[in-house]
Amino acid sequence: MTALDPDITRQLAEDLPAEVFATVLRTFETDLARLAAQMRGAAEAGDLEGYHRGAHGLAGAAGAIGARRLESLARQAMKPAGGPDPAILLPQLAEAATAALAELAELVARQG
Repeated sequence: MTALDPDITRQLAEDLPAEVFATVLRTFETDLARLAAQMRGAAEAGDLEGYHRGAHGLAGAAGAIGARRLESLARQAMKPAGGPDPAILLPQLAEAATAALAELAELVARQG
């Protein structure tokens, strides 16, 4: 695994029953889709505040499940000025999100 922090995911897998862990995954997927869409829409509209809000939510969600690269990229998007161009950062966020979701799905499958 490379998209997820093994200490955090191991702790989640150990502490949560399989059905709860699966719910966490579904919730993260839903939040991720919503926040990514918010960030894309805000970037297209030139709404820096909305872009930052979406990035803030994404950083929190990613941090909670141990998706460190995704969290780091979202935190870069939160920078008030001088952060990476959304046209460059958003595809990187999508790639990191896909990797994190794939690894979470593997964990759910292994857990039962």
